[in-house]
Amino acid sequence: MMIIRDHLVRHPDRCTHQAICVPVCPTGAWLSTPPYKFDPSRCLESCRLCLDACPSQAIYGVFKKGEKLLEPQKKTG
Repeated sequence: MMIIRDHLVRHPDRCTHQAICVPVCPTGAWLSTPPYKFDPSRCLESCRLCLDACPSQAIYGVFKKGEKLLEPQKKTG
């Protein structure tokens, strides 16, 4: 069974509002005014530009295997 990205999440406590995610998005999925909301219908499945550009790692993907959402792994230690 394939694992696919279901949607992206912006973590509000980590976001520094530098808006680096806005200009790197090729489809304009990130709105250019705070709180930088996201339109998932415009997102490209395989694109990671906003995730890689975010200096505070405030954006992360939520993945799905079949119908089950996979929880992000929590860092320990």
